[in-house]
Amino acid sequence: MELLLITIIVLLVILYLPYLFKTFGLKEIKRSDIPAEGEWAHISDGNIFYRWFHPEIEHRKEEIVILVHGFSTPSFVWGGVIDNFCDSGFEVLVYDHFGRGFSERPKTNYDKELYVRSLKDLIDDQGIKNKVNLVGYSMGGPIVGYFAEKYPEFTKSISLIAPAGFQQAMSGVNSWTIKPIIGEWFWHVFSNKIYGVGRMSETSYSDDPLSINEKEFLVNFNKQLAFKGFTESLLSTVRHFNLLDCRRMYKNVGNLNIPTFVAWGKNDGVVPYSSSKNLKACIPNSELLTIEEGTHDITYRQPTEVGNAIKNFLIKTI
Repeated sequence: MELLLITIIVLLVILYLPYLFKTFGLKEIKRSDIPAEGEWAHISDGNIFYRWFHPEIEHRKEEIVILVHGFSTPSFVWGGVIDNFCDSGFEVLVYDHFGRGFSERPKTNYDKELYVRSLKDLIDDQGIKNKVNLVGYSMGGPIVGYFAEKYPEFTKSISLIAPAGFQQAMSGVNSWTIKPIIGEWFWHVFSNKIYGVGRMSETSYSDDPLSINEKEFLVNFNKQLAFKGFTESLLSTVRHFNLLDCRRMYKNVGNLNIPTFVAWGKNDGVVPYSSSKNLKACIPNSELLTIEEGTHDITYRQPTEVGNAIKNFLIKTI
């Protein structure tokens, strides 16, 4: 009996060590940690990081584009498309979701209500009164969709880049990996496999001069890993935000007749291109751009093509 107890204790220690290694030294994010070019907005769930990009005065259209990033990669992912919008006269607002980038990591359920509420709170905090043009990438697609469904009076157009919501399963995730205690251990210990830390994307090469190269991507991605709560926010999102089946929401958005643009890479290995047919069935009036050699990372590996297409759609829409 004593031997069995010792064995169990030893095994628990062995299991705990890699978790300790992954979490040791993480710190709470503070205002002094955020980049000087951005700012914190104090909204209902905490402080959220945002940044404005403005066009030249003579080109200004008085139109606002809000860029909503995906599951784990924060707002730097938009770096290659922002100038495209600004050069055409659009005001651009980007932000980091709670738990990511330079936003705080509130201890709460990361459900669709949190993501929609934080977007609406940020719009209100910034004093935006007119309808906005929303662009959502991957998980940002359902966030944009649920926002438009709830606040059509604030939504002028939506653009969806490889949007989640039609998958059979999430890569690296099954029911036992999100259970209490087990999930916390598993998501920290096997973080590299789950959300791709240490690897940039599916695309090894891009000839787009505006694409984010591997070194730049990893430097920017890894900055958020210094702070407590990043992995917990991802795990909580998987537990509380159904990103696998958003058909009902997309159908409701389709019934609102909001101008909708969709961009998808044909070789997307995260949210399969075949899902574009399902989205088209939900939003029949949507326009689809197919990027023949594109994968899930078209936002930052083919930013010129993606940015140009969305910009032209917006110009036509307004």
